[in-house]
Amino acid sequence: MTKYIKNGKKLGVLGGLGPAASAEFLRQLAAKCPASVDQEHPVVYMIADCEIPDRGTAICGLGPSPLPKLKEDLLKLCDMGADVLAVPCNTAHYFIDQFIDELPVPLVHIIESTVLATKAIAPNGAWMLSTKGTRACGLYQACADKHGLKLFIPNEEQSDKSQQVINFVKANKLVEAGALMRQLVEELWREHDVPVMTACTELPLGYDASGLPQERSVSSIGALVDATVKQLYDEVEE
Repeated sequence: MTKYIKNGKKLGVLGGLGPAASAEFLRQLAAKCPASVDQEHPVVYMIADCEIPDRGTAICGLGPSPLPKLKEDLLKLCDMGADVLAVPCNTAHYFIDQFIDELPVPLVHIIESTVLATKAIAPNGAWMLSTKGTRACGLYQACADKHGLKLFIPNEEQSDKSQQVINFVKANKLVEAGALMRQLVEELWREHDVPVMTACTELPLGYDASGLPQERSVSSIGALVDATVKQLYDEVEE
């Protein structure tokens, strides 16, 4: 019989990108950890820095770079004692990848985690819903190519709808987010009937509010949580 025990590693989470997404990450982390009492959960240090400049805007050349603040906050988490890092924001990884080798502890990479989780359930490929910045920087496309996952990319009008879902979630308008997400995904499924990969951490919340079947989507939040839990617990045979 396999049992999972906490290995003592402390988790550092850089959140606030946006707030609802990082709150959902922590909720799922608590739900998915193999713990039955408080003491079996991992120690978590968190910085919820909502003042980091918008990542997608910066990629498109329309705003200041978030890189200095991302780096400062992640190093601060390391100084606080974090042994493992996680950032529940996909677009931020475009900037994090530029200094990831300078981090003194490992970072659980949301893009790699999401692509691997998607490949496991989508042998015929998946739709990639994301911010325009994530789509433009090509990180998901490159990672999917590396792992042999076919991605279907929405057109410009569909991408605008995806971005609007994100904006609705950030504004705490979940009813509107869910309605638009359902409209968008049903349109995509009429083109290619494959699962949806929500490659922005606001989009799983929009998908949850849509009433669409959970088994037809892969959440980047859920994938990051699953990969993070594996870093914080060890398997032992009883």
